[in-house]
Amino acid sequence: MTHRVYVTAARRSIVAPRGGALAHLAPHQLAAPVVQAVLADAELAFDQVDEVICGNALGAGGNPARLVALAAGLPERVAGLSIDRQCCSGLDALLLGQALIKSGQANVVIAGGVESYSRRPYRAHHNPDGSQTAYDQPAFTPWPARDPNMAKAADDLAQKYAIDRHQQDSWAVESHTKALASRAYLTTEICQIETQLTSHDSYSRQLSHRLCARAKSIHGSVTHANTAVAADAAAFCVLTSARYATGRSATGLSATGRAVQLLGGITTGSNPCLPGLAPVTAIKQVLDRHRLTTTDLSHAEIMEAFAVQALACIQGAGLDRNLVNRHGGALARGHPIAASGAILAVRLFHDLRNSGGIGLAAIAAAGGLGTAALLQAD
Repeated sequence: MTHRVYVTAARRSIVAPRGGALAHLAPHQLAAPVVQAVLADAELAFDQVDEVICGNALGAGGNPARLVALAAGLPERVAGLSIDRQCCSGLDALLLGQALIKSGQANVVIAGGVESYSRRPYRAHHNPDGSQTAYDQPAFTPWPARDPNMAKAADDLAQKYAIDRHQQDSWAVESHTKALASRAYLTTEICQIETQLTSHDSYSRQLSHRLCARAKSIHGSVTHANTAVAADAAAFCVLTSARYATGRSATGLSATGRAVQLLGGITTGSNPCLPGLAPVTAIKQVLDRHRLTTTDLSHAEIMEAFAVQALACIQGAGLDRNLVNRHGGALARGHPIAASGAILAVRLFHDLRNSGGIGLAAIAAAGGLGTAALLQAD
């Protein structure tokens, strides 16, 4: 027996660059207030939660989801499940939660991700001679020759799709412009972590082509201006079966807007040397599975780890770019790895609840991974 799965609430923290406003918070301290906020929004009691699924890619292990559940004050029986599929983690957490509910193993699951670049542990390899070698990026394939630096992979993608620096910079400028114009609108999805913190994403700025032209190259056409900065953030959604969703109010599934259903999603692997292309396959497969085409979409949130990645996904999947990241993207916020996919879902939830339609969220991850998910407002 299968069940419909609804997103009954979705919130996120602000996104702050590494070393910024959220740097003093450990991941569980950053995530717990967001979990508490989404439960309040969903009008659910803490003892109704069956599981917490949390993406985390830069932590030191130890099951961060368990720490988040305990810090949020959930019952001790909520075990917590942590996943690490790098950038896909936050969106994959939702798909795992959906699977639990559809199979009848749970009724209420909190799913999302948290990341703190600022508080990530020191990483080092232990060498046979007893010395240590520090590293920042772990291996994403077993073949050193086919495990490119992410910026190099993005530049290779730019060359493959003939997307020049000007096009990348233009997308970055547009992302910041839309984010600044939407600052008031975006406050409805942001959970206040601490009262003294700002209520908006701090990185969004008046970016211009002149400023972009001055940005240093990271690799080829990929620069600091058209690449998302490392960041800290948390984002979570409450997933419920229809029975729990309808119990929220006498007026229907959502007391404050349209009911939003998580239709489903797909994670797929592709060429590890061009990871930015992986979402294209996932997008096409998830649309096909649900007998939809890109013309059925009313909203799309595509990850902007690099401007070229978003542009290549739009081009490769045949998306209408006017539907993509209408309120700005990660270039204007930052990229908190395992939380980024969940942030896309949070964004979609609020847009769909307000205006209806079908929304797509898609994200790439190192190693050639891509996840795409569909949400629909009833």
